Amino acid sequence: MLQNWAGNHTYVAERVHAPASVDELRALVARLDRVRPLGTRHAFTDLADTIGDLVSTQDLPRTIEIDADRRLVRVAGGVSYGVLAEQLATSGWALATMASLPHISVAGAIATGTHGSGDGTGSLAAAVAGLEVVGADGEVHSIVRGDADFDAYVVSLGALGVTTHVTLDIEPTYDVRQDLYTDLSWDVAAERLDELTASAYSVSLFTDWLSGTIQQVWLKSRGTVPPADVLGAGPVVGALHMLAGADVEAVTRQGGVLGSWHRRLPHFRLEFTPSRGEELQSEYLVPRTEAIVAIERLRALAPSYAALLQVSEVRTVAADRLWLSGAYERDVVGFHFTWLRDVSGVYAVLPAIEEALLPLGGRPHWGKCFAAGSDALRPLYPRFDDFRELASRVDPSGKFRNAFLARCLELA
Repeated sequence: MLQNWAGNHTYVAERVHAPASVDELRALVARLDRVRPLGTRHAFTDLADTIGDLVSTQDLPRTIEIDADRRLVRVAGGVSYGVLAEQLATSGWALATMASLPHISVAGAIATGTHGSGDGTGSLAAAVAGLEVVGADGEVHSIVRGDADFDAYVVSLGALGVTTHVTLDIEPTYDVRQDLYTDLSWDVAAERLDELTASAYSVSLFTDWLSGTIQQVWLKSRGTVPPADVLGAGPVVGALHMLAGADVEAVTRQGGVLGSWHRRLPHFRLEFTPSRGEELQSEYLVPRTEAIVAIERLRALAPSYAALLQVSEVRTVAADRLWLSGAYERDVVGFHFTWLRDVSGVYAVLPAIEEALLPLGGRPHWGKCFAAGSDALRPLYPRFDDFRELASRVDPSGKFRNAFLARCLELA
């Protein structure tokens, strides 16, 4: 019985294939009627499932090829960001951002619009310079930045094929320090939100929404200079986990100790189970212009969902041009929820949260739990129908479609 990472979804696919080469993958895709790519199983829904066959990319060659002259790295889609980051750092190179978990696969994270944090930093997908994708015809298609359909292919939810390799922008390696602060008033933070999120290269705010405070502020800064006063919040001596009672050994080094970018930008260390594992997650990416209204609405709703919430994180992401990205054509503030693993309870409170955030332009994270269907999602994505047309053109038989795509994009 194959389940996702969180244990809340059991895959219904009839078979799971693990090809050892791209040619073997091509032959599988060409002959199968229904197929979906399977990465590290970090989606919290049926996004990667199918009534047909799953194709895992984990056994494909673990390619990591650095092109120093062009500042690019070509990496196999099934490689985790943690493994890629170690190789880059060893070779003197870096990525601009990382997600809180380094355990996720490159292809899977990009396909769902996963991100880190930073006013001037785009999502993981924004760094993509090229893709190699096995299409419905079993052929490998190369799509590079500047191609007509490139902005559709990057965040594609697996609807356009199986990604074998990704080419990413890189830069020379750099160091990061991580400083934590506690007990910041939400009233003060909301009034000076722009100042707060600009106070470091990457900023994460952890809250329960109920107490009137941001319990923890995580500031990740490039260079040696410590952050200035953080709106009256108290600096932390020692280490903290954002989840009460969780093992602090699992989080990346804090206390202002300088270290390589790949050992500071993620919240969690690669060798540990991230977060708690037994949980559900949701996230909504709201236009920055509507962030204060979103904060007010979430604080007002907090009594209705507080018993289900482990912690909530607020981050920022810079705009991009990727059709199905949560940050398409606008800077956004991400409101993330780490829930107890109570499926019925969480899905009971999501409609009220979406009623508060979607009218503001809030877009759900594709890989996490949300209740909205295609009718609610279409107005949020200006290229929604363009993507549907492209998917129908490159996959006319619906080989890569599944229940998730039918429900969310009307791709049945």
